[in-house]
Amino acid sequence: MTALRPGPPKAPTGPRPPHRRVTRAAHAVLAGVLVIGLAASVLLGTVEVPAGTVARIIVWHLTGHGDPGAWSVSQDTVVWNLRLPRALLAALVGAGLAVSGTATQALVRNPLADPYVLGLTYGAAVGAVAVVITGVAPLGGVSTGVAAFLGALGAFAVVYALARAGGTLAPLRLILSGMAVTYALSGVTSFLVLQADDPGTTHSVLFWLFGSLAEANWAALGLPAAVLAATMIALLAQARPLNTLLLGDETAASLGIPAARLRRHLFLLIALLTGVMVALAGGVGFIGLIVPHAARLLVGSDHRRLLPVAALAGAGFLVLVDIAARTALHPQELPVGVVTSVIGAPLFLWLVHTRARDTTGL
Repeated sequence: MTALRPGPPKAPTGPRPPHRRVTRAAHAVLAGVLVIGLAASVLLGTVEVPAGTVARIIVWHLTGHGDPGAWSVSQDTVVWNLRLPRALLAALVGAGLAVSGTATQALVRNPLADPYVLGLTYGAAVGAVAVVITGVAPLGGVSTGVAAFLGALGAFAVVYALARAGGTLAPLRLILSGMAVTYALSGVTSFLVLQADDPGTTHSVLFWLFGSLAEANWAALGLPAAVLAATMIALLAQARPLNTLLLGDETAASLGIPAARLRRHLFLLIALLTGVMVALAGGVGFIGLIVPHAARLLVGSDHRRLLPVAALAGAGFLVLVDIAARTALHPQELPVGVVTSVIGAPLFLWLVHTRARDTTGL
């Protein structure tokens, strides 16, 4: 009788994933919130435009059907050239930062990690601000995005190297290294801003650093949409290895997954995605930390479910935050980063407290 040979080791599945109906319900609810948020963002503002007029303007621009004489030129400009691109940019940036945070937490196996806490946001800001202040743009219109990507990549490399001192990736050392690099890069950014000769440039850069979507336009939407789509496809293709990476490098190696190479790929994807989003919207914090955690509570840690839900949640969240930033102190506009910080800081403290209690039992 032939002895049975053991098959190849199977990847641990972890906790039983939520039922598919739960995932579909999460998709439906979050998509509904996003659609409602986009509609509200286009409707609300200083200039009052009736909902019917808004709909006719959008339909006319998309299909060519309608009577352009039924609304004024100013209404057309406000709806089509100002509000709609801004709402779409908010959705793209929110989704991008949430996806970036989700990938970062998988990369370092720490739910308290995100691009902002680990210094990527300010690394990207240093690169973007340097281009704006100095005016050196060898690559033309994409110079700011490229500089932001390189800044994020450099910041992440420093944080990762500091956290791996001794050969192991210590979660506490990672957070502390990220905070130290963030403070250092914040000082560099402030120094660059002080070098600006034009007070108007200084004011606009400072407002952008706190997070701003005020410069949104149709031309600015193509790059973040393409980068977000490419990153999502790449991450979803690596969803199973990402799940295994959460269990540790030894488990990944036993399952034939090259953890070091996977981390390098994630490293580049996260830096690219964060750099592009920061170049367009400035320092919008806490989305990459809080949104992935909330999405994980809804659909679990399987990245096949987690990534799409985090993207939808991040998009809807930033659209709603932008509405609040534009209307809370009307007619004054708040930087969106201020609103996300007010919301995110208490949630971050709760997350740290919960994490510490689960780890230490205190």
